[in-house]
Amino acid sequence: MTAGLFVIIREIMIEKKPIVYKSPDLSKMKEVVIDHRTKIYIAPGADAAEAKSRYLASLKNRKP
Repeated sequence: MTAGLFVIIREIMIEKKPIVYKSPDLSKMKEVVIDHRTKIYIAPGADAAEAKSRYLASLKNRKP
């Protein structure tokens, strides 16, 4: 008799965990109006004028 080679393949079931997105509570943040259709939210103690200028500066640096 010849000895047979048995290979045992085990199925490994990998269960993917759902991605959980944690959004900040906007009621606890301060709203800054950029223009009539754009609003950003910042921390309550942050400076609104600085946040607005940083937002507008980042718009200028975007690639078209």
